[in-house]
Amino acid sequence: MSKASELAPPRRPLQLDILDVRQARPLNAFAWRRVLALPLVLSLLAGCAGRPENVLQPVALTSNDTSRVDMLVATTRKPADDPGRLYSGERGTAISLNNLTVSIPPDARRKVGEVQWPKRVPADPEKEFAVLKVEKVASEQQALGWFRKNRNAKRQVIIFVHGFNNTYADAVFRFAQIAHDAGTDAAPILFTWPSRASVFGYIYDKESTNYSRRALEDLIIQASSSPDVGDITILAHSMGSWLTTEALRGVAMREQAIPVKVRNVVLASPDIDVDVFRRQLIEMGPKRPQFTIFASTRDRALQVSQRISGGVSRVGSVDTTPYAGMLKQLGITVIDTSAAGSNDALGHNAFADSPEIISLLGKRLAGQSLEGGQVTLADHVGLAAIGTVNLAGSAARTVVAAPMSVVSPEARKMLRQEFYGKPAALIDGQITY
Repeated sequence: MSKASELAPPRRPLQLDILDVRQARPLNAFAWRRVLALPLVLSLLAGCAGRPENVLQPVALTSNDTSRVDMLVATTRKPADDPGRLYSGERGTAISLNNLTVSIPPDARRKVGEVQWPKRVPADPEKEFAVLKVEKVASEQQALGWFRKNRNAKRQVIIFVHGFNNTYADAVFRFAQIAHDAGTDAAPILFTWPSRASVFGYIYDKESTNYSRRALEDLIIQASSSPDVGDITILAHSMGSWLTTEALRGVAMREQAIPVKVRNVVLASPDIDVDVFRRQLIEMGPKRPQFTIFASTRDRALQVSQRISGGVSRVGSVDTTPYAGMLKQLGITVIDTSAAGSNDALGHNAFADSPEIISLLGKRLAGQSLEGGQVTLADHVGLAAIGTVNLAGSAARTVVAAPMSVVSPEARKMLRQEFYGKPAALIDGQITY
């Protein structure tokens, strides 16, 4: 044995192969130039320059042909002095609750996936998104009254957690658009955390998700403990996915398990380190909700996030096809949106602005399986068959089976051991973590 091999640290007996697809490597000079150009790339996320931001002042509705979304909004943001903004991007010292009603222009005057931001204040409800009502929710009884007014027959709730670079108004209008375009009739609850809504505020925003973790845990626990609520779906985007998985992990630790009412968790373009996600899933315990992940290998925003996060892949941008069968065993469905059309040049917002993805999202929010229809078998690179389901000609595909032969029997055994709460064994001086 060579001296170099003697000094080398022992190799872990078994990595969790399911997500071990990262391509971490040192950044060369060219890559560093790309990282330094980050503000130029992320500026595409900033939206239209010069748009009005004080758009939350209620306006009078003069027509009945618009659609309305009546939502409950919980936030850890600091209140703003401007009533047209309601809350700032700074961190508050309390969880604030408001009831907002958003008006959406008639379907004939808009495209699915678009948010018609007001060009000026006050907004024109016939052509633009507008707020019709803002009320403070001062008591639990008032919150319960809102839910009873907005609940459907199944007593369903959908909680939306937005991503990086969002104002309070961004989150409100985007959630209203998603709820309307996806056709969900579940009672909509928005959880909005303190984001400075700046392409230069990535680190601040990330810390704000940590700051807000306990608040989201409390919201999930309170909703689950209410006898009026029968089913909870959580939809999270980008950095909000990190906040959501951390909150679910915290709920599992506080309650000894994630409440059974939390049946579905949808992570769209999740900006989560793949290694951290593996640990989060394990620490949630064996009784986890069904996870659906909307991922794209063409998500350039997550590629940038990977660069500034040590080169470790993000859950929303890795190709999990070889591991899809194992993911499915764990209650995780992966939707590949790489080929889906989107108005977002970075490919990061397809879950909300692509009509075909909105359609898939609506099915999941309605509790439908995305694996319906006949599974088509195809031989890929001499490996075992990979099944895909084409949904009504959609460019997105649901991976429903995978080449189990890609992963060793030892890896499959360790996978089940880790994810189903069985204690890991000491092997060759190490315990798999």
